[in-house]
Amino acid sequence: MQKGFRKLSPARIIALGFASVILIGSGLLMLPCSVHSGVHLSYIDALYTATSAVCVTGLCIVDTGTALTPFGQGVMALLMQIGGLGVAAVGAGVFLLMGKRVTMKTRTLIREAGNLDSVQGAVRFVKYMLLTTLAFELVGAGLSFLVFVRDFPPLKALGISVFHAIAAFNNAGFDNLGLSGQVGSNVSLIPYQDNVLLNLTTCGLVIFGGIGFLVIQEMRVKRFHWKKYSLHAKIVLTVTAFLLAAGTLLFKLSEPMSWMTAFFHSVSARTAGFSTYSLGAFSSAGLLTMMVLMFIGASPGSTGGGIKTTTFFVLFQGIQSAATNRRERAFRYSLPREAFRKAAVIVMLALSLIIGSTYLLILMDPQIPFIDALFEMVSAFATVGLSTGITPTLSLGSKILSICIMFIGRLGPLTVASLWHFTNGDRVNFPEGDIAIG
Repeated sequence: MQKGFRKLSPARIIALGFASVILIGSGLLMLPCSVHSGVHLSYIDALYTATSAVCVTGLCIVDTGTALTPFGQGVMALLMQIGGLGVAAVGAGVFLLMGKRVTMKTRTLIREAGNLDSVQGAVRFVKYMLLTTLAFELVGAGLSFLVFVRDFPPLKALGISVFHAIAAFNNAGFDNLGLSGQVGSNVSLIPYQDNVLLNLTTCGLVIFGGIGFLVIQEMRVKRFHWKKYSLHAKIVLTVTAFLLAAGTLLFKLSEPMSWMTAFFHSVSARTAGFSTYSLGAFSSAGLLTMMVLMFIGASPGSTGGGIKTTTFFVLFQGIQSAATNRRERAFRYSLPREAFRKAAVIVMLALSLIIGSTYLLILMDPQIPFIDALFEMVSAFATVGLSTGITPTLSLGSKILSICIMFIGRLGPLTVASLWHFTNGDRVNFPEGDIAIG
């Protein structure tokens, strides 16, 4: 068994790791101590909830605050933490705490999961990830506590604050406020729509969790010396700022909401899944804007999903290059020639997955409107967690479909595609043929 494990590719080990955590989490959620008395949680619902937590999605079949006990909520927080940091990083962190040596295989997994250039410094990077996560979540929990303690007893407010900080930094979108009063509904942060401190705290956690640990580390070391930043950091920060500004403006134009609410949803739609405005009140233009932001998502090496900001940037540069007959370049750097090919493959796989899954969802649940079905599948793929309200009404087949889409979205479509068959290249070269394009 150990020999078989060693022969597995890093991508397969990571996929098996995530699947194992999901199965263990679903088993823990099925325990009587995880749910309140009178609440029935079927295994498929427990599996769906565990998948949503590990894949840091946030789609809810049951309301976390009203259906789950403090133990069940603790399980959810742990699953979100593992899912956000990654199985390889958490496993390496456990080894480090136990004083054990991190093997080369584990270092390779960390490099694969964290988008590192090499295995050198992998252990140091894991330590930085864990400390950075702890620092952000402690600060976020402290600031959130100042808000929640006004509405809840101190001990409960502390639990809600810690849970919220973990969910926000890991871009998960779950909340355990329990304000809906119904087991199957979720009002998210709508009651705190006008609370500036909670809105800004949540946005800060989501943004830093979504730009990636490599960029956070670079910002810490190089401070505000923009010229010293790497190409990756410049692209991530530039595209992130552009999407935040564009999303805010578009939401403000399409919805009767304040600038703060528009900014919050511009941040949240990019994989966080929190909401301070009822999605049922969004116009078609607002939902379209949200789907575009969800599809693009966060950045590589972060806790978020989507096709990633760098993929969007490289694809745009490649299209511009083809139209102007100039080499792809940005910030006085030439982009790698393989970058556009990889970006195009990721986008095509993602679009194919969303279109195919939406078609299957409508087949299995024909009563669901097309826009709601499309929104649900984009949200599941991009691991966002926003929904127009159809999640609790999904049939068994649709729940299984959504579970698969969340899992693929967390791993990445290209990674999943390489799980089945991946070689080092063809040994035989064929002559190139002519084909008309466009």
